Amino acid sequence: MEASKKSWVEIYKKYGIYILLVLVCAFFSIAAPNFLSPTNLINILRQVSMFGIVVVGVAIVMIGGGMDLSVGGQMAVVGMITGVMLCEWELPIPVAAIGAMLIGICFGLFNGIVAVKLKIMPIIVTLGTMLILQGVAYIITGGYPITGMPDDFLMLGQGYIGVIPIPVIVFAIFILFGWVVMNKTYLGRMIYALGGNKEAARLAGINVNRLTVMVYAFAGFAASIAALIMVSRTNASQPGAGSTYPFDCMTAACLGGISMAGGEGKMSGIVISVIILGILDNGLVLMGVNTNFQSVVKGIILLFAVAIDCYQGSAKKKTA
Repeated sequence: MEASKKSWVEIYKKYGIYILLVLVCAFFSIAAPNFLSPTNLINILRQVSMFGIVVVGVAIVMIGGGMDLSVGGQMAVVGMITGVMLCEWELPIPVAAIGAMLIGICFGLFNGIVAVKLKIMPIIVTLGTMLILQGVAYIITGGYPITGMPDDFLMLGQGYIGVIPIPVIVFAIFILFGWVVMNKTYLGRMIYALGGNKEAARLAGINVNRLTVMVYAFAGFAASIAALIMVSRTNASQPGAGSTYPFDCMTAACLGGISMAGGEGKMSGIVISVIILGILDNGLVLMGVNTNFQSVVKGIILLFAVAIDCYQGSAKKKTA
């Protein structure tokens, strides 16, 4: 009986997410009008691109044994500051974009340094940062959005190269970068080692503190890129932007096979999980389902994915 349970979990970890993708696509192709139209499929990819970019950053943090709940707050503040730089200060677009990316990196550095130096659990550090940044985003303009971005800037979120939206191309670049780093470089192996066993990684000569700060800095960079795309796509800086991203990113990462304990996960799983969540959002909207029901579905998915991860972890401990 135990062997059959173990084999079922192993099968799910290998093929479950692909089976789920097929089932979800099949269901909405029947239940949702125009779901399979080329226009809608491209729209799904464009919708998930910003979210997917952030998930790549969060997934690398989780593989390294950490957690970042502050990415939504980072996006909101970076977006608001971008709006101020472009619309109120009238800075050149490259200067504003570089400034936004540097701010995002600084947020990530702050999370990593606080977690390392004060030895506070990363989930607590980033939860506090999330609350702080959400408040700061509303303070910047008193809760009002900033609109009227320069036309050239709008190309980032609304433009196309051929028939492919630019945000989708940026998402693909992030996925490719993450895959190369995590699978083909010594840095990637160090991150897996960090998440697998921090003390063993330290004894192996890895500077675990510096590496921890680096992965959080990358998550901040990813959040800043997503914020730039979001502001460009909506032509507005919204103080509430990215409010659902922290737990959505965790859901996507866990569904994609990233272990909550760290040290496990692949970029290929991240791509599929992000697309699945995008299909769910899109399909439910096409069906006219109440948007609050989407949160219910995502919560169930998160609980299921974490339960599988915890079960697999306990099974490994028993066989060790």
